[in-house]
Amino acid sequence: MPQIKRLLTLAAATSLAATLPLLGTTPAQAQDGSFSALTYNIAGLPEFLSSAPTPRKSATNEIGRRIAGFDIVNVQEDFNYHAYLYETDVHAHRTPTSGGVPFGSGLNSLHHQPYQALDRVTWDDCWINQADCLTPKGFTFHRAQIAPDTWVDVYNLHADAGDDSLDEAARRGNLEQLTAYISEHSAGNAVLVMGDTNTRYTTEGDRISDFAAANGLTDAWVELVRGGDEPDRGSPALGCPSSNPPAECEVVDKVLYRDGGGIDLSATSYRNLDADFREDGSGLMLSDHFPIAVDFSWASN
Repeated sequence: MPQIKRLLTLAAATSLAATLPLLGTTPAQAQDGSFSALTYNIAGLPEFLSSAPTPRKSATNEIGRRIAGFDIVNVQEDFNYHAYLYETDVHAHRTPTSGGVPFGSGLNSLHHQPYQALDRVTWDDCWINQADCLTPKGFTFHRAQIAPDTWVDVYNLHADAGDDSLDEAARRGNLEQLTAYISEHSAGNAVLVMGDTNTRYTTEGDRISDFAAANGLTDAWVELVRGGDEPDRGSPALGCPSSNPPAECEVVDKVLYRDGGGIDLSATSYRNLDADFREDGSGLMLSDHFPIAVDFSWASN
């Protein structure tokens, strides 16, 4: 009788074990996928201060509709018409506003998948020439999910504006501050930096090239449009026409990225979406900046 009980117990244990996964025996499977990203300065200053050619309430409403297809969206100057943006937007995960002028930074991000660890940081340096010091301009940091258990560190920024030497000095300080933060908070991680840098490679006093190199970042425009060839500092500006801008012209709105954290990132397309973000009927721009889109593929390594 004891022998029978032992046999029954052994049989039950064997049956249970067969239904449970063995720890450490599941083979690791490489993951891969793709996502789309957009950066857009949406000109959300109060109407009487805005240089955008379209009414800010209706234009911001329309921007909210048109960004729906992008997985990760960084907006800048999302100030006084924030409610109109979120009213028509359909992203499930969105950063809360930090307020209108003069209280907020105007930086927000919108995602179809979850994000975590949002941090807002104000620049240490600003120069009043372009009213930069009247709002707490700076950058944001958060981690964005691109697949289950797969995350990318995302930075949104709006750097100091203007063309005089003190503007350029403040802007260099902005990028140095961001570099220090990335070094501390994103060491070894995959990183996506998107925003209004107010920099151009051709501007003598700007250091966007140094910023990219210091952080191991690749500029999607330089990589995909210029074949990896950065414009020379001090060379003639590669200005954009006000409509139908070619991809070859340089804008201050930039998308930079790097691999890390077991994720290989690759930019697969770069697009200036000027034609897609114009007011119906009038054909006027919905903002005073161009929306810049980059598609990415990724694979775990």
